[in-house]
Order: sequence, then C-alpha cells, then structure tokens
Amino acid sequence: MVDRTNSAGDDDGIRTFAFPADRSISGVGMQVGPMGAGRTWHSEALLGRVHRIDFHVVLVFAAGPVRHMVDFTEYEATAGDVLWIRPGQVHRFTTTGEYRGTVLTMQPGFLPRATVEDTGLYRYDLPPLLRPDPPRLAALEASLAQLRREYEDTDTLPPGLHTAVLRHSLTAFLLRLAHLAAGSAEAAGRPGDTTFTLFRDAVEAGFATNHSVSAYADALGYSRRTLVRAVRAATGETPKAFIDKRVVLEAKRLLAHTDLPIGRVGAAVGFPDAANFSKFFHQHTETTPAAFRAELR
Repeated sequence: MVDRTNSAGDDDGIRTFAFPADRSISGVGMQVGPMGAGRTWHSEALLGRVHRIDFHVVLVFAAGPVRHMVDFTEYEATAGDVLWIRPGQVHRFTTTGEYRGTVLTMQPGFLPRATVEDTGLYRYDLPPLLRPDPPRLAALEASLAQLRREYEDTDTLPPGLHTAVLRHSLTAFLLRLAHLAAGSAEAAGRPGDTTFTLFRDAVEAGFATNHSVSAYADALGYSRRTLVRAVRAATGETPKAFIDKRVVLEAKRLLAHTDLPIGRVGAAVGFPDAANFSKFFHQHTETTPAAFRAELR
C-alpha cells in the first residue's frame, strides 16, 4: 500500500492508503498473493493502527482466529472465512492474530461499470465477514487460484490480452463472492430489491442532511407505517435507528480520519449546532466525540 498524502493524514496520524499500482505485475489494477508474516502485503499500514483505504481488499483466511476491525466493528475470522473491505472503510489489523491465506486487492475503475453493478462492489450494507460452506469455499478458492495463475502469467499473452483475461477472471471470482455476500444477507433477514433497499439507498444518499423518517417515506411514496414494517423486517430496527446508525458511522469515520473540528464534523452529518451533535453522539456511543477521537490516536 502507498500513503496518499493529505493534510488530515499529516495532522492526525490516520493515513489513507491508495492502491499500490507500482507494485502490481505489469501495472494492472489488481494484485493477488499470499498474506503472512514477513511479507509486505499490508506495507506501511502498521498493525494496530486505524487507517483507511481507497480500494477493495478481500482476505481469504487459511488460519485463525484473527480479530479485524472494519468501520469500528470487530470481526473474528478463522480458516475458511472471507473478509471483504470496501473503498473508504476505516479498518485496523490486529497485533495478536496471525494473518494466513490469500489477499486480493483491486483498484476502483479496473472493471467496467456493468460488472461493478452486477458484483455489488459498493454494497456497503452487506456484511464484511463471510463464512461460506465447504462447497462454496472450494469453488471460491478454485476461482481465486485461477485468478492468481492468470495474474502471475505474463509470458503467454501480450499485455493487452493479459489485462483482458485478468478482468474476466476477476469478474468470475467477484460474481461468486457477491453471490455469497447476498446469500449471507438473506440468511440474516436482509431481502433483495424491496422497500427496505430503496430506503437504504435513499439514506445512503441523504443521511448527511435528512434524518427524518417521514421525509424518506414521503420521498419514496410509502406510508410511515409501511416503511417501519419493511425496515424492521429487514434489520430488526426502526427506520430512525437505521438512519442514526449511518450518521454515527460517518461521524466516526470523520473523527478518525480527519482533523476537522468537532463542530464541523457535526455539520457534515446534519448537526449545525455542535452541542446537539455531541449530545447525539454520546447518546449513541456512550462517549464524546473528543474522547472517541483521542482513543484512536
């Protein structure tokens, strides 16, 4: 990984890492290889330090357990598990677990838009940690192994064809991964194209300025009661709790990743008054914005 210089990273010690294109074979927009002790697969991203990435990372574990934080939630992965970290997410490597297995990184823009949509590359509502059953894990590992062989084979095809084959092989792997992620969401009671998904997408687009359940219901053409039923069935939460959770997550990201004054963080997530933001944040996290930021540094 390569440090992407920015003022926030310089001032607060929280770095954003860009895709390390200079380390890719033939300079393509992806990498795949082993992770483990003595390897440089996480480069300057020090273990135990919160950081952010602007590319996709897929970790397929061959051992464990390993505890890994993604967007301030701790996940425990072991052999056979898959962890999918998306661009913009804050995460942290553990200092105690041993990372063993295969890691895939992919630069945004390497795949065409249609493939991005088909594979759900930016479905942030899907769980990062996936636990495939043995048949699906075997198929996923076989697809990843084929992708790695194609990635490392730079002798049998000219560069243009090599990149095209990589895109096809990567798409095949990601389609399997996306199917696994969608299945995990369904098993957890999260349906596909439903009232909830429309609400989820609307919240993702508008949470920074709109915290009103009624406003979302009106915009989507549903009654408040219908929206409450749909969101509760999908998540077990009320629509208001879902909105608040998204606002808190963004606030945490800004507190961890930037040196914005707390008042400006609040304004960025829809609280022009700093005192109201601090009250809201404490209500949902049992800590203050200042204490949360200090804990991460």
